[in-house]
Amino acid sequence: MKKIKTYFDTRFRADKKHSGLQLMETFFHFNELDDSKEMLSNLVNYAVKRNSWIHKDPAVIFQFHQSMRSLIRAGYLMMLKERKWTVDTQPDKISPWLLGLLSEKEYRNPVLVFKKAFRAYTLKEFDYFMSGIVYFSMGVYENLPERNIVMPYIHTVKMLDAAHLIIQRKREKKMADINSG
Repeated sequence: MKKIKTYFDTRFRADKKHSGLQLMETFFHFNELDDSKEMLSNLVNYAVKRNSWIHKDPAVIFQFHQSMRSLIRAGYLMMLKERKWTVDTQPDKISPWLLGLLSEKEYRNPVLVFKKAFRAYTLKEFDYFMSGIVYFSMGVYENLPERNIVMPYIHTVKMLDAAHLIIQRKREKKMADINSG
């Protein structure tokens, strides 16, 4: 009898076949920015609470974990290609609401967010962070995460903002090309 292997690897992998931009578009096709930030925040909050756990369907959490891993890898690919998604705006014209956690410089060139994040942490460390917050948020444990999870969390939220900004600018550029052509 032939053995059938089941692979639980995600389809959102960052490899040579996919560009970072395609992976980001896929992420935002299935996940809204605000919902993703809220889920990430909930996972971190429950990970550091000792006597409670998140009451979400584990399949939803697993899907979010895998899609966030994909987004982080997409950012890594974007950083390697060094394509700029800059915008020329005056500092007065940038609303603080648009910036979120991003600085004005990061808002102008969102790829800087990924460069800073991957200077501070490796892909493996971001995987460890995501796995850790999922693990600790899904049960009641005596121990807390052994590493500082605040800085990877901040980098991850900034990566979400930067990726969304890149996709938004791509759409705006596409619309401008259609309208002018």
